[in-house]
Order: sequence, then C-alpha cells, then structure tokens
Amino acid sequence: MADIVAVWEVSLSDGVHKVEFEHGTTSGMRIIRIDNKEILRRNWMFKLVGREHFQIGKVKASINIDASGGFSYEYSLEVNGKALKKFKEQRKKSARVWTPIVDGHEFRIVLEKDSMDVWCNGLIVETAGVFVDDGSETHFTLSSGVACYIKNVSSGKKKEGIIHSLVINDNEIPEAVE
Repeated sequence: MADIVAVWEVSLSDGVHKVEFEHGTTSGMRIIRIDNKEILRRNWMFKLVGREHFQIGKVKASINIDASGGFSYEYSLEVNGKALKKFKEQRKKSARVWTPIVDGHEFRIVLEKDSMDVWCNGLIVETAGVFVDDGSETHFTLSSGVACYIKNVSSGKKKEGIIHSLVINDNEIPEAVE
C-alpha cells in the first residue's frame, strides 16, 4: 500500500515535473518518484526525520522530513537550495512560459531571460536574434515547421524592464500561468 505523503509540481525549462514522496512512518521507508519514475528508494530507515537529496534533471533538490508532534510529520521541498515557494517566485522573474496550440499540436515554449535560451517541449531550439526599430526579436521554428519569434521591447519603466511577447502567425500568444 502506498504511503504517498506529498506531491509537488516543479516548473523547469524542460517541462513541469511531478515529484511524489512516499514515507512509511512505521518502517521509515522513503521513495521519491519524478514523473511517475522511481528515482530513490530506502527501506527500513530507523531515523524517521531528515533530508533526502536528489536531482530533477540537472537541478538539485531535497525533501525535508520534520517531526511536527506525536507521530506526524511535515514535508517540504527545496529546489536549487530554496524553498519551493521562493524558487517559483524567482523562476517567475527569470523565465517566460507560453503554451500555445498550433495546428492541433501543443507546445510549451520557455524563454530563459538570463541566457535568452529558448526551449520548446523540453529541448533548446536554435534561434536567430534580429534588431528591429522598437527592440529585438528572437526567431525560431517550432518542430511542426511553423516560424515564430519572441519580441523583446523596453517597457519604458525601470521596474518593469523588458517585455517579452511570443508571436506566432502574426498573433500574440498570452503568457501561461504556472
């Protein structure tokens, strides 16, 4: 019988990953699954609290197991050394995500603002930067062969910085909410 005690979703450039944690509070057993694939199993742990380190792709993560009174426990996930909530806030500032449906195909397009890398469905795509009158455009082609670009324009406000917009077939695609 599964003792799944926590499930988290972690949004990275290569996709949204589901992290499941199973904790046997009588046996101490610990199982971590990422996207339904078991990546760590420890049986018969005598210490019921502690920390488990693992990776989600190339990103370091850990699950903290803390006693919360009696025989109950609290579980928290850290990603890149930050609590998941803090990681998500930082990620929202450093990346832009769009999830358009083009010609019946779903795409997940991610712009890494610090490196200007563009990811499409978990893979980095080849891009070409072009300067235009009001900013720049990062051109690339979807796997379906459709050409598109990310328009980068100054907001004119220091706090807002640069506005990034995805354009496919002359239509601006709204940013995804993750």
